[in-house]
Amino acid sequence: VIIATRSSPLARWQAEAVARQLATIDLEIEFLMVTTEGDQDQSRQIQEMAGQGVFVKEVQRAVLEGRADVAVHSAKDLMSSPTAGLSLAGFLNRGDARDALIGASLGRLAHGATVATGSARRRSQLAHLRPDLNFVGLRGNIATRVAAVERDDIDAAVIALAALQRLELTDAVEQILSLEEMVPQVGQGAIAIECRDDDPASIERLQTITDDPTKRCVETERAYLAELGGGCELPVGAHACLQDGIIQLDAVLASPDGATVLRFQEQGRDTIALGKAVAQQLLANGGSALLEPSEGNR
Repeated sequence: VIIATRSSPLARWQAEAVARQLATIDLEIEFLMVTTEGDQDQSRQIQEMAGQGVFVKEVQRAVLEGRADVAVHSAKDLMSSPTAGLSLAGFLNRGDARDALIGASLGRLAHGATVATGSARRRSQLAHLRPDLNFVGLRGNIATRVAAVERDDIDAAVIALAALQRLELTDAVEQILSLEEMVPQVGQGAIAIECRDDDPASIERLQTITDDPTKRCVETERAYLAELGGGCELPVGAHACLQDGIIQLDAVLASPDGATVLRFQEQGRDTIALGKAVAQQLLANGGSALLEPSEGNR
């Protein structure tokens, strides 16, 4: 089996985690390293490329063209709508979906401190908690982002906790932000695996290594995002958890400046129906008004 993946240390870790699972069913594994648009374009911030699939399209193309059998992604990098010709067939057991502050905890940041993040979702929720904070962009691999807090002009940075754990960089963590403080990105902490939809052998293999609770939770979060619209440019987050067959979805939709942060929580059993219902609830309770100026600026 040939696994297509980006070549960053985190992407390689994720691909190797999938390889270890596939090796348990007596498969020989090879890797195909792919450079994506997001890797090449270091000038734009992540928030400027949100929803465009800039970290996945070239990896997906390798599978569609037959150069690889499966594609491994950070689930949060996937577009909200399915990719024609591919099946989102597998998910490994999810890591910690929360975000982490490095450099300083929220309580220790001085008034007017500068926090580095390229994410509109993180920026808006932090600004809601601490309107005095200033923000600058942050790009590069995880080690580069961790090193950014050594600069004189940056006091702290926000990074996905799962990434720090996987690369054994948790010594840098000053605070793990609770789900109440910051709703994660859709799919954060989850490793997604795609194959061609006309490749039943790969689909079957991926189903054998799939963690079903993770699959159901990420499906719920993605249904929420899809209902908002793939072109939604507002800060958006969602986190689902599963207990005793019941999915609880906590979602956020915010203004870029953090002045308005709308949250809603609901429970259900049907992944798609729950995601859609929460999106509709947020849109009905102020979300549509937030979207109107966003749409006008496109």
